[in-house]
Amino acid sequence: MTSAKPKAEKIEKTDKPAKRLNRAAGLAEALGRALDPALKRRGFANEDLLRHWRAIAPPPYNLVTRPVKLSWPKRTPGADGAILHVSCHPGHSLMLQHEGPRLMQAVNAYFGYVLVAEVRLSSEPFLLVAEPVPAPKPDLSPARAATLASSVGKIADEGLRAALQSLGRNLMGKKQD
Repeated sequence: MTSAKPKAEKIEKTDKPAKRLNRAAGLAEALGRALDPALKRRGFANEDLLRHWRAIAPPPYNLVTRPVKLSWPKRTPGADGAILHVSCHPGHSLMLQHEGPRLMQAVNAYFGYVLVAEVRLSSEPFLLVAEPVPAPKPDLSPARAATLASSVGKIADEGLRAALQSLGRNLMGKKQD
């Protein structure tokens, strides 16, 4: 009678410990590695298309659209590029359907190769992201304003004088606090 030996189970290690950098890592670098799997599920090889969308897309689509997903065709012979799914503000969707090739050309020109072969509208709602509001310039006391005006007033170039006055106002306003 032969006794069957139990097979040794292979234990696969799926969660590798994070590689130590032995240096301080920037937040963008750390988040980039964490976001890569989420981006790859959406078809993006990296975050360049998302990060630089406002520079890539032609106006007015740089403000009223957002890329949602890249769908790559299934190994079809002669298929060049992917399908870019774009979320769009409702008021611009009809025009974007007609100007999809313009958006496609802008993306391909930015990357330097045929990345996008077709642009489709996504059903996901478009959420308008507000621009950050710059902080108001601090008010200076009359004595500090006079000191700044006297030190910058001797400069002949108008543009340089205005730039230095703005810089001085910001620096002196921070010192007041």
